[in-house]
Amino acid sequence: MIGDQLRTLRTEAGLSLRDLAAQTGLSATLLSQVERGVREPSLKTLRALGTVFGASAASLFHEQAPLTAHHSRPDERSRLLMPKGLVQYERLTPSNGQLEVLLGTLEPGHASSHEPWSHVAVECAYVITGTVTVHVADQRFEVQAGEALTFDATLPHRYSNNGSQVATYLASVTPPTP
Repeated sequence: MIGDQLRTLRTEAGLSLRDLAAQTGLSATLLSQVERGVREPSLKTLRALGTVFGASAASLFHEQAPLTAHHSRPDERSRLLMPKGLVQYERLTPSNGQLEVLLGTLEPGHASSHEPWSHVAVECAYVITGTVTVHVADQRFEVQAGEALTFDATLPHRYSNNGSQVATYLASVTPPTP
């Protein structure tokens, strides 16, 4: 589904795979694999696409039909693949462009990204297990299991696990932003 949407965005922009690769710093092969549904895009890939398509990149998450109900099953969820040492996400919500809920897993010593980043959205992190350190601009919040933190995602932010056990959390973002 994301692949079809990416192909539509790219062709509407009049870009070839090579043009898009040059603008994003991604390989044309990777972009082709995402478009054909052979490979799930990583968060890094989605962010790179966002730099080219801006707010239109959120359409990568739009479903064609209106949402009536969505049953999320563990073995059927799409996963956002990250480089080793970074967070692993499972998408809990359908790609309807209105709300993104991700189940994040952070191993001890791992983080959501190497550097803080920002996007136009409101974000809420609810910690299920462990403690997640949420860095928002110049502030640092130690969010423990059962606690939540909501913040303006236009401020540079990232999640990290400085503890000794795996941390899991829900990240809710509206509107979804790659």
